[in-house]
Amino acid sequence: MRKIFKNKLIYLALGALFLGPVACKDSFLDQPVTGQITDAQLATQKGLEGLLVGVYSVMNGRDASAAWHAGASNWMWGSIRGGDANKGTNSGDFSSMNPVERFETDPNNTEVLGKWRGCFEGIARANKLLSLIPLATDVDEAVLTRITGEARFLRGHYYFELKKNFNMAPWVDETLDYSTGIADVKNDTDLWPNIQADFQFAFDNLPEAQAQVGRANKWAAGAYLGKCLLFQEKFTEAKAILDQVIANGKTSDGKKYALYPNFNGLFRFANENSAESVFAYQATGKAQNVNNSNQDMAMNYPYNVLPGNCCGFFAPSFELASSYRTNASGLPLLDGSYRLPANELKTDQGLKSDAPFTPDTGPVDPRLDITIGRRGVEFLDWGPHAGYSWIRDQSYAGPYTPKKYTYAKSETSTLDGSGWTPGYLAVNFMIIRYADVLLMAAECEVEVGSLEKAREYVNMIRDRAANPAGFVGATVNYQIEPYPASDFDTQAKARERVRFERKLELALEGHRFYDLVRWGIEEETLNTYLNYESAKIPSHFNGATFTTKHSILPIPQREIDLQGKDILTQNPGF
Repeated sequence: MRKIFKNKLIYLALGALFLGPVACKDSFLDQPVTGQITDAQLATQKGLEGLLVGVYSVMNGRDASAAWHAGASNWMWGSIRGGDANKGTNSGDFSSMNPVERFETDPNNTEVLGKWRGCFEGIARANKLLSLIPLATDVDEAVLTRITGEARFLRGHYYFELKKNFNMAPWVDETLDYSTGIADVKNDTDLWPNIQADFQFAFDNLPEAQAQVGRANKWAAGAYLGKCLLFQEKFTEAKAILDQVIANGKTSDGKKYALYPNFNGLFRFANENSAESVFAYQATGKAQNVNNSNQDMAMNYPYNVLPGNCCGFFAPSFELASSYRTNASGLPLLDGSYRLPANELKTDQGLKSDAPFTPDTGPVDPRLDITIGRRGVEFLDWGPHAGYSWIRDQSYAGPYTPKKYTYAKSETSTLDGSGWTPGYLAVNFMIIRYADVLLMAAECEVEVGSLEKAREYVNMIRDRAANPAGFVGATVNYQIEPYPASDFDTQAKARERVRFERKLELALEGHRFYDLVRWGIEEETLNTYLNYESAKIPSHFNGATFTTKHSILPIPQREIDLQGKDILTQNPGF
């Protein structure tokens, strides 16, 4: 083969010598542009696979130059807006976040622009790949189907992000012709049918097993399809899909979906891509690959100390922490009485780190100390949380630090320590995990009237949380029990318990705000939250109120202006 190829090169070279003077007259200037890859060159298996990796890579927000606000963790858009946490740090650092958490965002906010552009960067990459599929030569049909399925899954993911944040965004797919310039596409089309179609195609066409762990497979697509249907309140259809995922779902490397045995171990580096990880963006923290780290959360560490050595963002709220209070039966205080002075969690707010402090001794759900760092309780393997000295401005941010996606001291070797922060996290971020699937299924069961099945799913999660192998504080009064049948004997009671379990289980994972909005309870819930927090940290929340105008974000004004005419319609109220 090498000899034949070499001889062909010789013949071509000789031909060029003989034909050169003639060809020069007509086509000397008609030469391919050097340094530019053509569509035909990309339409190979190697080219298509490379483009597909590029579509995945935008999930952490980094390649969109919007790492802090565009990533799929949604720590700002889902958790902070949902009342799980406040911005943290101090008022002056990233002040563009201040109006986001106070629900005062306007169309010129740079954080909003970053989220919009991050989503469309992923969509553009998916569409470019899909447009090349028909041009592919010498690529097996099964490979093309698999690549198409992954690309459509990822486009569905990015559009799902746009839908739940902005509601109305222009639908752009691979058929759009840009040859005459930027196309004028209005944002007047309901996105749900197209998003659902992308996930349905992926569910129908992706394989169960993938050659590389972390790639979207059939069951990740099924989970996302079920979530898409749930958001549309198509409970019967969502239940049918989620039932299949629960019964048959596997990770891309063949593990049957299951809850990780203990809640604490779920978020550790050694256990990523476990049987609970339905779909996650894959992260690495080594020096040559920090752009592929869990970079959108790199500022969310205790302030000025290891781990992270920066920056004090993403401070869990007083309201969330007290939500983990339980009664003598090991059940949550669903009536909101956890906010009362007699029940709320004891804190070190206002106390310096060298002042005496005894942590709360009342009963709490053990997930509290896996989710939230608080003074006097072990902070992974870094020793007891020091309180005040680990907080940049306690009077502004409160006494807590996030814990789920924080690296342990024993995991330091997985990180690059040469940059401005050692906090480029190598732990994958789970966009959908099996506990979320179970809770989505439980919600569907409630809405179709299968209350006992909903209780079964919720109690699976509570039983896992009760595993003492995951307990953190040896002296903490952990009390958690499964719900008795009497707590699920009416639809209203069952619905309340499923919703509260989502709050406890998925806290700080970017879900809360979107849950409140789709349930239609965001105005009451968030104003209660703002009133409670403003009494604790008045410099942060005094005067803040929530109106349903802020149930979605404004369309970035810069994007409207770039069209040069009335193409994009601003969301109501902005």
